[in-house]
Amino acid sequence: MYKKILVPLDGSPLAEAVLPHAEALAKSEGAELILLRVAVTPARYLFAHNPAEGNNIIKMIEKETEDYMKAEVAKLQKEGFTVTGITREGIAPDEILEVAEEIHADVITMSTHGRSGVQRWLLGSVADRVVHYSHIPVMLIHPN
Repeated sequence: MYKKILVPLDGSPLAEAVLPHAEALAKSEGAELILLRVAVTPARYLFAHNPAEGNNIIKMIEKETEDYMKAEVAKLQKEGFTVTGITREGIAPDEILEVAEEIHADVITMSTHGRSGVQRWLLGSVADRVVHYSHIPVMLIHPN
C-alpha cells in the first residue's frame, strides 16, 4: 500500500520523534523513506547593508541543512532502510506538499510540536497546513 513515505524533519528532537514510527511503517510495507529538510533562510533584503554577510549566513544554513540530511540518510541506510534525502529552501508546509507531489509519496509522516493557544496563533502550525492541503494521508505523531 505504501511505497514512498515522506518524512519532513527540521533538525529538532521533536521532529525526529516521528522516525521510529516511519521506520516501522517502512519495514512493514517494504517502503522507501524520503527524508525532507527545508532550510529556513532569512530574506536577503535583511542584509541590504552587507550583502556579503547575508550570503555567508545563507550558505552556512544551507551547508548545515545538507550535512544534517547526509547524516540522517547514512544512519538509516546503515540500519538497512532504502532512504533518500532531499533538501529545499522555502516555506516548510509549501515545500512539504510540493515534494510529496513531485515524488508521488503515498503518505507523509511527521511530528506535531503540540503548540496551542497564542503560540500556535503566532507561529502557525506546519502540521495543520500540511493536513489541510494534502491530497494524501498524513500520519501525525505527538512527540510526548
